[in-house]
Amino acid sequence: MNQKESLLTLKIAVLTVSDTRTEADDKSGKILVDNLTTTGHSLAEKTIVPDNIYQIRAVVSRWFADESVQVILTTGGTGVTGRDGTPEAIKPLLDKEIEGFGEIFRMISYQEIKTSTIQSRCLAGVANGTYIFCLPGSTGACQTGWSIIKEQLDSRNRPCNLAQLIPRLNKT
Repeated sequence: MNQKESLLTLKIAVLTVSDTRTEADDKSGKILVDNLTTTGHSLAEKTIVPDNIYQIRAVVSRWFADESVQVILTTGGTGVTGRDGTPEAIKPLLDKEIEGFGEIFRMISYQEIKTSTIQSRCLAGVANGTYIFCLPGSTGACQTGWSIIKEQLDSRNRPCNLAQLIPRLNKT
């Protein structure tokens, strides 16, 4: 990492997907906001929606359409229960999927929670020039996910990073 370079500050939106969380008890959303701002990025918006694929899509689509939002982080709804639908909500919206994110997340998570990591359907991709990372709802999973994401959103990270690709995402 080249600390002499200036960090490219990104505008990041945070979405918590939950039928039970409120702003008062949304620990995972708060962790993501704290991490992104501590790292030097700015919060574009934060909201909570229920586990409903159409409400998830509505919020995320609005953020994809907003040219000032460069990254979206979601937490929750990536499990295997009947109400978990974040991957189903997000996948159809993606122009490209970043398969390596889920793979490395589960590899790191395995060290922490062993085979329980197979229940995580976290994913990442690009839509309309905006990166999206869908994380599980636990605070531990948000910390694990951020440990991967933060380096790729740091424009100083070498040999390469996702931040430096932002101007080229919508180019053909």
